[in-house]
Amino acid sequence: MTRRSITKRAAVVTATALVAVGTVTAGVSMAGQEHAAKGKKATKAQIASLFDTWNAALQTRDSDKVADLYAKNAVLLPTVSNQVRTDRAQIVDYFDHFLANKPVGTKVKTIVNVLDSNSAIDTGVYRFTLTDHDTGEKRMVEARYTYTYEKIGGKWLIVNHHSSAMPEK
Repeated sequence: MTRRSITKRAAVVTATALVAVGTVTAGVSMAGQEHAAKGKKATKAQIASLFDTWNAALQTRDSDKVADLYAKNAVLLPTVSNQVRTDRAQIVDYFDHFLANKPVGTKVKTIVNVLDSNSAIDTGVYRFTLTDHDTGEKRMVEARYTYTYEKIGGKWLIVNHHSSAMPEK
């Protein structure tokens, strides 16, 4: 994927995220991977629950399982790394390091926009509890997030994931 196409995709994702509407509360089921009939939009709850699937993959501590939830050409702008990740190997590398902190995520606020039957955006705020692998000390990190999903081969995959720590404490 060229830098121009990555920039173009990021611009489209950013513009779409700015118009995202609708709030979904926490506590949704794992129904996100259950697909509506062909050509029908997923529900906001189904899209919001894709985070639960992603968070469960984190709990396996297997970076390949987490990376399986991303499209082949996905872009990851991670919370605790300055490197933009644009392929599977880079995404796996990020999660190899991130999973060492035993992250457990919780959504604080979710805004879902189902764009059509094959694309959706989930944006909001989440909080992670991280455990230092040397000392066992726990710390909380709150961050803004955006997941952009596309249904590829009948499965919702992350095509763009942006996460940035909150600038204010």
